[in-house]
Amino acid sequence: MSWIDEYKKKLVTAEEAVSVIKSHDRVYISGNAATPYTLMNALASRRDELQAVELVHVLLLGRDPLSVPEMEGHFRHNSLFVGPADRKAINEGRADYVPIFLHQIPNLFLSGQMPLDVAMLHLSPPDEHGFMSFGVEVMASKAAAEMAKIVIAQVNEKMPRLLGDSFIHVSRVHKVVEISEDLPELEKKPFSEVEEKIGAFIADLIEDGSTLQLGIGGIPDAVLAALKNRRDLGVHTEMVSDGVMDAIDSGVITGAKKNFHPGKIILTFMLGSKKIYEFSHNNPIFEAHPTDYTNHPFKVAQNDNMVAINSAIEVDITGQICSDSIGTFIYSGFGGQVDFIRGAAHSKGGKPIIALPSTAKGGEISRIVPFVKKGAGVVTTRADVKYVVTEYGVANLHGKKIQERPNSLIVIAHPDFRVDLIQAAKERNLLQ
Repeated sequence: MSWIDEYKKKLVTAEEAVSVIKSHDRVYISGNAATPYTLMNALASRRDELQAVELVHVLLLGRDPLSVPEMEGHFRHNSLFVGPADRKAINEGRADYVPIFLHQIPNLFLSGQMPLDVAMLHLSPPDEHGFMSFGVEVMASKAAAEMAKIVIAQVNEKMPRLLGDSFIHVSRVHKVVEISEDLPELEKKPFSEVEEKIGAFIADLIEDGSTLQLGIGGIPDAVLAALKNRRDLGVHTEMVSDGVMDAIDSGVITGAKKNFHPGKIILTFMLGSKKIYEFSHNNPIFEAHPTDYTNHPFKVAQNDNMVAINSAIEVDITGQICSDSIGTFIYSGFGGQVDFIRGAAHSKGGKPIIALPSTAKGGEISRIVPFVKKGAGVVTTRADVKYVVTEYGVANLHGKKIQERPNSLIVIAHPDFRVDLIQAAKERNLLQ
């Protein structure tokens, strides 16, 4: 049987596709802009038929019909990175969160530690050889597809075909649901004056030929805007968004000086506008890989002059970084911060950077603090931190005594909070 005939035999409605899911099954759901809403909505309609279905995923986008209170007892999320879709359920105890480095997630499935009954994926249409691309999110989806007993594919004609280690053959899929839907887009907001200042400080640390890891938001956008005079920058990152596309068009990003995958942008997921989704389709400059490749610190470190730029919720005066929780309130996850911070630290000429505005809540509270909040989790340890950047400057903590660190951090804190921070440091005998 040709793959085309096999594909046609597997075509079903969304309702028929999710009918294979049973009570107590463990189901992996692809996420980010590849969140399979059609399949999720069909599964939600089976609520009264199902009990204790475990839903494993990384970051889900948009409204999640499976995490609302009336789904309790029928579906329970087990989140490997928390986002707006499941944050409320997790903090109310209706869902679970696994703190884990992003590069370790695929091995949960590949090793059999977390066996999967079903994988629900959002894929591109098959090519002439019957291979479908994971498109804008590979992450752990490839490992899930390889290990799940049953694979359900939502195949979207608008999903771009990203190249790399990012394909699954029709023969591996059990049910196919064809759709034609626009992918979720990331609303691009202009960066603030504070973010612009932070971006300028970070840009001063970046040399021609460096390789960058960038995230989402105003600070990464401000960094790219401040790099217009740099040349031959490369990218090895988790996420790619529109700012990278603009930097390619302007000649800032070429990858020509990369020693690891020269000329290629290495990523594991993409989130941006329709424009970048179309730009990435069959574009050989992009290579999408699972996180056990993109995020593995040993792989990251193979890039000379690797610059990793990550954010934080708060930093204490000894350099501890909180970025997944606000006190006991779980906000996000470990993600790839430590993966890239450690990778950049081991890179020849590498620079690991934590960047954040000096205040939150409109200037009411300092994000450089005497102590982390009660119940907060430290994602990046003070031994891992090198550069911390705010709109007031750059603190280099690498190799500094614990008694020297408060001075460096207080200088880049907001002036309104410096006196209190000095007093707190003195009370702990942390100021020389």
